Amino acid sequence: MTETIEPQDKSIYYPPGGLLIWIIVFLELLTFGAFLIVFLAYRKADLETFTSAQQVLNSTLGMINTIVLLTSGLFMAAGLVELKKGGIKTHMYLGITIALGILFMALKGYEYYEKIELGIGFNTNQFFVFYWLLTGFHLIHVLVAVVLVSYMLYNIKSGSYSSTNFEDVETAGVFWHMCDLIWIFLFPIIYLLH
Repeated sequence: MTETIEPQDKSIYYPPGGLLIWIIVFLELLTFGAFLIVFLAYRKADLETFTSAQQVLNSTLGMINTIVLLTSGLFMAAGLVELKKGGIKTHMYLGITIALGILFMALKGYEYYEKIELGIGFNTNQFFVFYWLLTGFHLIHVLVAVVLVSYMLYNIKSGSYSSTNFEDVETAGVFWHMCDLIWIFLFPIIYLLH
């Protein structure tokens, strides 16, 4: 009779959130990374246009949005820790995470409004093609993350997730942190690189 040996530490075999979300994260990072490499190549070829277009960006608002998004990631992590230990602050932490995600989107929307008021669109120049595509694609990811975490919070409140059943919430957290990581690359390259 052969005996099946179960791994003692499943985390070695099952990364936080599961293998599928990490494949998605890898593909997303690869996609954004490829776009940023192409952006940098175009920038090098037309440095004057890219530098002057970059001056129109609101780097202060971009920095505020960076702080907002990174703070939201902190609350997402805290919410997951609370859930795993059965703490009572899970709802509050995830609620703050969602609110900060919405604030990020609102600030980004205001920034887009500023550009539209100045007549800046996809056709303005090559820099703004990249700006609209990269930041817009990222904004869609943040929207998806807000919807995911909202759904998780709803299910936590209804008792579907708990300290013994948290894998889906962990998956949403990994997706949220992916949005943080992508913005950490987008912000300095698009807004600050001179």
